Amino acid sequence: MSALWIPDQKTITSSNLQAFINRVKEVTGLPLENYSDLYRWSIEDRPAFWQLLSEFYRVQFHAPPSSALINDRMPGAEWFPDSTLNYAEHLLQRKDHKTALIFRGENGCRRTLSYEELYQSVAAAQQGLIQSGIKKGDRVAAFMPNCPETIILMLASTTLGAIWSSCSPDFGIQGVLDRFGQIEPRLLLTVDGYFYGGKTINCMEKIERIQQKIPSLEMTVVVPFANPEPNIEPLNNAVLWPDFCQPSNDPLSIVPVEFNHPLFIMYSSGTTGVPKCIVHGHGGTLLQHLKELGLHTDLKEQDTIFYFTTCGWMMWNWLVSSLAIGATVVLFDGSPFYPEPSTLMDMAEAENVSIFGTSAKYIAALQKAGVKPASSHNLEHLKAILSTGSPLLHESYDYVFQDVKPDVRLSSISGGTDIISCFALGCPILPVYRGELQCRGLGMDVHFVDTAGTPLIEEKGELVCQSSFPSMPIGFWNDPDGSKYHNAYFDEFKGVWAHGDYGELTRHDGVIIHGRADAVLNPGGVRIGTAEIYRQVEKVEEVLESIAVGQEWEDDTRIVLFVQLRDGVTLNDELIRKITHTIRSNTTPRHVPAKVLQVTDIPRTISGKIVELAVREVIHDRPVKNTDALANPDALDLFRNRQELFS
Repeated sequence: MSALWIPDQKTITSSNLQAFINRVKEVTGLPLENYSDLYRWSIEDRPAFWQLLSEFYRVQFHAPPSSALINDRMPGAEWFPDSTLNYAEHLLQRKDHKTALIFRGENGCRRTLSYEELYQSVAAAQQGLIQSGIKKGDRVAAFMPNCPETIILMLASTTLGAIWSSCSPDFGIQGVLDRFGQIEPRLLLTVDGYFYGGKTINCMEKIERIQQKIPSLEMTVVVPFANPEPNIEPLNNAVLWPDFCQPSNDPLSIVPVEFNHPLFIMYSSGTTGVPKCIVHGHGGTLLQHLKELGLHTDLKEQDTIFYFTTCGWMMWNWLVSSLAIGATVVLFDGSPFYPEPSTLMDMAEAENVSIFGTSAKYIAALQKAGVKPASSHNLEHLKAILSTGSPLLHESYDYVFQDVKPDVRLSSISGGTDIISCFALGCPILPVYRGELQCRGLGMDVHFVDTAGTPLIEEKGELVCQSSFPSMPIGFWNDPDGSKYHNAYFDEFKGVWAHGDYGELTRHDGVIIHGRADAVLNPGGVRIGTAEIYRQVEKVEEVLESIAVGQEWEDDTRIVLFVQLRDGVTLNDELIRKITHTIRSNTTPRHVPAKVLQVTDIPRTISGKIVELAVREVIHDRPVKNTDALANPDALDLFRNRQELFS
C-alpha cells in the first residue's frame, strides 16, 4: 500500500517531535532514529518518558514530585507523587497581545481576545467566584455553547482548585439532570439562548427546571448570548455575566493542587443507563494534552487551531489545552452546514486555520454535499486535518487528498472521554496510509488482543492498554470503593485496561479501528466490526448514512442494515442489490446484511455518534435505558416493530 502523504525532510526536522527525539538522545545517549525507536523507549521506560516530557514542556510544579511513578499497576498507579501544580496556570502563561481566542457564531458574530485580555477576563471571573464563596473542591457546572465565556469561567474555577463540568445547551433537561444532578454543583453558568440551523433556541425555561431539580445550586450566572438584555427575574439567585465579573488590579490567584486533584468531571454517553461521572486530574490531563497537541499534532505557538466540537464533548477540553502551547484557538458555535455546507471551510480560510479538527461524519457529509475546497478555497495555511468520533472511511481519505488539500497531513485519532485523550493518533514524521491511524500514542502501551489477552498483529482484536499512564481517570464520582471504575475497564483482563474498541495493528505499526467491541457483529461466529460495513455503504451515492446491528435469529445472529437515503430516493430491490453487491465485492459474503431497510433518521448521541446498541435493543423489543443521552431519541421509533424483521 502506497502512502497518501509523506513528510518531507523540512517537515521532519522542524517538527516538535524531532526536537523531542533529539532531546531524548541527548539525555539518555540512546541511538533513537525514528518514531518507532522513540515509541519503544516510551513504553520500556515510561517514568523517564513522562518525566522528560514534563521538562520539555516546562511544566511548572509548585512542589516537585518525589519520583515520576510509584505503585505501577492498574488501577492504583501514582504518577508524580507529592507534587503540586495547576492546569490553568499553564494555559494563562502568556499575557501579551497575541490572539488567544477567535469566536465565530452561526449568526455572523465574530469576537477575539488576546492573551492579555483572556488573563484579565479570567481574573475578573475569579473575583466573581471568590465573592460567591467558591473554593477548592467545589463543583462549577456549565450549560453553555462553545464561546469564550465558557473557557474563561473554566479557567477561573480551575485556578481556585474548583472542579469543572460542562455540557452543551442542546441537552434535554433530563440529560442535564442525569449529569449535573450527580455531582451537586454550587454554581451554574448558562446562556439565555443559542443559535442553530438559522433558529434561535431559548433556554430560559430549561434553566428554571434545572434550578428546581438541583438543590445544591446557590447561584446561576447567565451570559447574554441570544439577547443582549435577557430577563432573568424568573430565575433564583441569578446574575448576568457582566455583573458577576469583577475587574480587579490584583494579580490572578493560583491555588497549587495535588497532581491528581480533580480538574474535570466528564460523562460517558449514558445510552445504557445513567452516565458515569469520570473524574480527570490536573497533572495527567495537562501532560497528556501537551504530548498530543505538541508532539503528535505538531502544534506550535504560531499555529491557529480549530476543532468542531461542543463543550459537552471531550474534544472541547482537548482543544482548550492548546492555550498551554501559546497557539490561537478558534471557537465555533452553531450548525456546520448553515447557511451553506462550506461554512467551516469559509471560516478556515478567513481565519488562516493551520490545524482543522472535526468528526469523521462531517468529512463524509462534506463529500456527499459536493464541497471541493481545493478548487474553491485558499487553504494555504492548513497543514493538518484531524478526525475523530468514529472510524474515518477509506473514501474520506481519498476525498480529503483529492478535493480538500493534496498536501495536508490527515490524522485520524481515537481515544475517548474515559482517558480525556487518545490511544492512537497522528504523527508529523510518519506517512499517512489510507484507512489507518498513523501510530499508537507515546507512552501508551496499546495492543489488540484475542479473548485470552494475547497480542495480535494484522489480526482483529480488542484494544487494550497493558501499562498505566498519567491520564487514567482518578476514578468515578460517587464510587467510594472504586468498584464501578474497576468494572468499567479492568474486569475483562486482570490489571489491563480494556477500552472497548475493536481493531488491529497494521504492518506499518499503524492502527485500524473497526468499531466498538460491544457492537461487533457475529454472524456464524465470525466477528465483524460495523465500520467494515459502513466503509462500503458510504460508497453508494444514494446513501447518506447507515447503521448496522446484529439481530438474534434462528439460533444465530444476522446482520440488519438500516440506511438513510438522499431526499427523493426510495429503497427498492435494485438499490438493495447495489448496496449488497458493493459490500460483497469489497469484503466477504459474511459481511452482507440479511436485511436492508430504509429509515428517515438515525439515532445518535449529542456528540454525534450513532448508537448501534440502542437500535439493537429496540429491534429486540428491549428497553433503552436512557434516551435522554440521545440528540434525537424519537428516531428510535423508526426501528420499533418493523414487520420486515419478523421474517
